[in-house]
Amino acid sequence: MEDASKAFGFSRAKGYDLVRRGEFPCRVVRIGRSTRVVTASLLRVLDSGEPEYSGIGV
Repeated sequence: MEDASKAFGFSRAKGYDLVRRGEFPCRVVRIGRSTRVVTASLLRVLDSGEPEYSGIGV
């Protein structure tokens, strides 16, 4: 999460806030209490500039 947030120019806190609202620019998955960024989605978004919202809201 932290590295993906930095890649988009967000702070870690802003990244988690966007995940909570379902607005993080790439897909994320919740595994227990952990939040993980889908690497393939991150790479696609960074390459294309088009967001892939995961729609996960906590």
